[in-house]
Amino acid sequence: MEYRYLGRSGFKVPALGFGAGTFGGQGPLFSAWGNTDVAGARRMVDLCLDAGVNLFDTADVYSSGASESILGAALKGRRHQAIVSTKLSLRAGEGPNDAGSSRHHLLGGVDAALKRLDTDHIDILQLHAFDAMTPVEQVLRTLDDLVRAGKVRYIGASNFSGWQLMKSLAMADRLGLERYVANQTYYSLIGRDYEYELMPLGIDQGVGAIVWSPLGWGRLTGKLRRGQPLPVQSRLHDTEGFAPPSDTDRLYRVVDALDEVAAETGKTLPQIAINWLLQRPTVASVLIGARDEAQLVQNLGAVGWGLTPAQVAHLDAASAVTPPYPYYPYWNGQFAERSPVPV
Repeated sequence: MEYRYLGRSGFKVPALGFGAGTFGGQGPLFSAWGNTDVAGARRMVDLCLDAGVNLFDTADVYSSGASESILGAALKGRRHQAIVSTKLSLRAGEGPNDAGSSRHHLLGGVDAALKRLDTDHIDILQLHAFDAMTPVEQVLRTLDDLVRAGKVRYIGASNFSGWQLMKSLAMADRLGLERYVANQTYYSLIGRDYEYELMPLGIDQGVGAIVWSPLGWGRLTGKLRRGQPLPVQSRLHDTEGFAPPSDTDRLYRVVDALDEVAAETGKTLPQIAINWLLQRPTVASVLIGARDEAQLVQNLGAVGWGLTPAQVAHLDAASAVTPPYPYYPYWNGQFAERSPVPV
């Protein structure tokens, strides 16, 4: 397994991490994507650790907290081998203060997460969304306090816009507080919006990307193909309403390109889609999920080999879209060589 620096933190994470959102199976559909129990989770953790995947990501809202509890139980006796990442800020209860990034919610949320995870510290704590109602300086001071107290090692953001993340980083610098070193973000061959603003920001500010949904919410598994109906048993029937939007024609164009690369490499479509992400700037780790061992083993096969430059270019072209202004080079590329990422 390759290990990469998480931004400019000096801390290394594996190129692949495991997303534990499939642990639990409790609560509403959005927060429960699988029903893996403790025994199944232990087996998943075994396979991950054997492969060098020691980053495990969860959140307080996954299965109403059961994901954290099951992950904690699965790591019992080997917590020292793992990097535990969890997230707060989305609504985790019915009370008026059970959502957001207020000092009240963050302090209580971390204590509750530590108890469920059965650990004394969280390696990477990420805010699941930006809270516009809580002053940025209050959020950062609270996170800084948690780091100083030893309850949290590193902090990150998730699902922030470019200005929200940059404002937070600038405020941290101004006040001498802990900075976000991770950005848990959606990025895939059919979802390249990350490249417009957040990727250049990550390069400039030293923030590493931890990628969620690398297969475009299951659309790049090979089940969706041009001219073929979606299999009756597919979970996409239930989860489509939560998925990031995707243009159908572009999706099929990308799948066609993946099929062509698969014929050349002998790899599966998911393996190729994940490997493509690992070639991208700022990407520190790509989270893979699995509802069974077969899925996990297949996804673990995304590393240990590399796409050729020609194959990367083919996938780039198939997945390309015209960026919105001002990211599109209306100046005919006069300054393209001065951009932190290719335009």
